[in-house]
Amino acid sequence: MSVQVERLEHNMAKLTIEVDAKEFDAAMRRAYNKQKSSFNIPGFRKGKVPMNMIEKTYGAGVFYEDAANDVMQTAYPAATEESELDIVSRPEVDIVQIGKGQNFIFTATVAVKPEVTLGEYKGLAVDKEDTEVTEEEIQEELKKAQEKNSREVEITDRPVKEGDIIRLNYAGTIDGVPFDGGTAENQNLTIGSHSFIDTFEDQLVGLNIGDTKDVEVTFPEEYHAEELAGKPATFHVEILGIKEKQLDELDDDFAADYTDFDTLEEYKEDIRLSLKAGKEENAKNKMQNALIEQAVENAQMDIPEAMIESEIEQMVEEFKQRITYQGLSFEQYLQFSGGNLDSLKDSMRPQAESRVKGSLVLEAIVAAEGITASDEDLQGEFDRMASMYQMEADQIAAFMGDAEKENMKRNLAVQKAVDFLYENANITEATEELDFDEAE
Repeated sequence: MSVQVERLEHNMAKLTIEVDAKEFDAAMRRAYNKQKSSFNIPGFRKGKVPMNMIEKTYGAGVFYEDAANDVMQTAYPAATEESELDIVSRPEVDIVQIGKGQNFIFTATVAVKPEVTLGEYKGLAVDKEDTEVTEEEIQEELKKAQEKNSREVEITDRPVKEGDIIRLNYAGTIDGVPFDGGTAENQNLTIGSHSFIDTFEDQLVGLNIGDTKDVEVTFPEEYHAEELAGKPATFHVEILGIKEKQLDELDDDFAADYTDFDTLEEYKEDIRLSLKAGKEENAKNKMQNALIEQAVENAQMDIPEAMIESEIEQMVEEFKQRITYQGLSFEQYLQFSGGNLDSLKDSMRPQAESRVKGSLVLEAIVAAEGITASDEDLQGEFDRMASMYQMEADQIAAFMGDAEKENMKRNLAVQKAVDFLYENANITEATEELDFDEAE
């Protein structure tokens, strides 16, 4: 095998790879042995048709595709290693020469990792985010705890009011004709949740158990069911039951019953500390991202389009996995969102470019500063993963091959570069604006 490397514009390269005819003919023979039982030619038993007879009957190139794929699976990785290029995209392959008894020649056009010329990255200025916790924020968390520990109590002595959970039957019609999905029995509905269209819930306020009412509503113009969009409808409703959500008073008893604290003040202090820690973590992340953006703006690099495309493809796969976890297929998501794959990729392009540029600059800082990740750093990552997945660190380490461990070390070194930017930044403390009337 021989490899020729041609450097192209914008950090692209073309590898011309030539494989000896004997190797290609051997791949042809392997393709024949794999496929021969699928050919039926009169006068020959199945699986016993000679290779030359199949080629004569179906054409000389009948085994070319399988043979080419076979050869490229080994030739391309060997060629990339021989070229010593730092390839950062999938290859775009073209067949130059193919045929029995001939050298097999193909080209692979690839993106090469671009060189980065760093600008200023030490002492970058960034404003510190506000991390103070307000009393209103603490009260919001307390209300969430109240809601979480609330009780639903049956109500029989008053009509429906805002916030109630009612049980009802309803039957919907348009111009007197029932429609699909418009009828239900023993349906639960929280008044004020706006789960139903238009003013449906508002019109139920004031009704008592056993009351019936014809509720008049109009479907939204952009309703997901086109046959209902924009149309007026009537729902015949019967109230079957009313429940009220009752909340415990926020006091020391609440803290003692539902938390690990004896008093409400102790619980509030724990909430404050938790919110403070979350705000500080978010603030640090925002500042780090701002510093990375500045370092990118100060750097120079020529990014090949194929590198951006590869990042977009990876982001699409990540998105598909997240959608799957939510119980949707990717096709269902596109159907519900009214989009398509091309529009999704277009929306991801700015983030893909930002991710690629950020990674390249951070890797350049790793090299410039001689940043490395030690075995102790790697062990720390194993310990973190073990805690997350409730496994032993040794088990996780055993699952990892040498190449995976080295990749983890590279990622840890990049994270150290982020910390380096933050530690060497000029962070301006947030200051409260003075009320000059009060100051006087």
